[in-house]
Amino acid sequence: MHKMKSFLFMGALLGMVNACNKNTTPTTGAADSAAGSYQINGQLQNASAGSKIYLAELGDTQFVSRDTATVAEDGKFTFSGTVPEAGIYQVKTNDKNQVLLALSSNTRVQLTGDAQKLGETYTVKGSPDSELWQRINQALQTGQQQMQQAMPRLEERYNRAAQAGRTDSMLVIQTQAEQLASKSQRPVQQLVRQNPRSIVSAFVVTSILNPEENFTLADSVATQLKAAQPNSRYTKSLVARLEPLRATALGVQAPEINLTAPDGKPVNLSSLRGKYVLIDFWASWCRPCRQENPNVVKAYNKFKDKGFEIYSVSFDQDRDKWLKAIQADGLAWTHVSDLKGWESAAGQTYGIKSIPASFLLDPQGRIIGKNLRGDALAAKLATVLK
Repeated sequence: MHKMKSFLFMGALLGMVNACNKNTTPTTGAADSAAGSYQINGQLQNASAGSKIYLAELGDTQFVSRDTATVAEDGKFTFSGTVPEAGIYQVKTNDKNQVLLALSSNTRVQLTGDAQKLGETYTVKGSPDSELWQRINQALQTGQQQMQQAMPRLEERYNRAAQAGRTDSMLVIQTQAEQLASKSQRPVQQLVRQNPRSIVSAFVVTSILNPEENFTLADSVATQLKAAQPNSRYTKSLVARLEPLRATALGVQAPEINLTAPDGKPVNLSSLRGKYVLIDFWASWCRPCRQENPNVVKAYNKFKDKGFEIYSVSFDQDRDKWLKAIQADGLAWTHVSDLKGWESAAGQTYGIKSIPASFLLDPQGRIIGKNLRGDALAAKLATVLK
């Protein structure tokens, strides 16, 4: 796929579509606390008298309608009520004009803005959490604008390199795009770092910043929130989200794997220490895995003589099908399996819920990359194996 935009913005979607998934049932929890009152006093420009303003609460997966207010002649409106605990709420005039607020006990919010451009023009006072979200929202918009300005030029360069078959240039441009995306997130990360006890920070690291890529920051927020708001559903949600990531977070030592190779001998993951190692979870029956294999082979052939090795863990249960797939796809590296399918010991340790899945380790065995698919693996290797 020779599209920079696809590389940058479709990765998460492709990760869900191009995967073999283990059936799981998500669980959620809620916290109980004494209800507290709130009041939102708003005044909007360019809002017709008699028009409606809507208040909704962020639930587990969507916003749930809570109240409706009517705009007066002077553009003013009011919401008031009680909340069981601090939460994230949405105020909107329509689907294109909306803002987020944080409401809690005794919250008194002043909200102003242009009803026709509410997200761009609003100001909020009286709620530190809501004011924090406004700053984060502004930082997000600035980062988005920077990406939109840079993307056309990067995409043009990338497509020219692709048409000319200049793979090295393509990898350099991908790396530049990744660095730009990372840079655009720094102001948001800094605001979260400065406000670790806010439910807004919990919302941001759970829903906006990828907690796998920002595990240290997310874990710091979770620790602070457990001390400040232990019963909050936002605290519990963040802690639950981080727990399965803890053993395989970026920067941590990869858990040991000791499984059997096709020749019947055990091979420890740690036996490859000293090289950059890709732990590749796959199976012969997994179509997306087989489609990804040519990319992995390409990267292996390019970097195997520069200190790169692959440790493939199969979720197969049929030994013959496993071995035939290795031969058919030309996977000339280390292979192991306990032939237990989804019950694979290594899969359990690494919390694998879908395949293909992969972890890139540095020579000390620390995790430095996850799920590097397509050209992303070669781009990362080109960076670390200069």
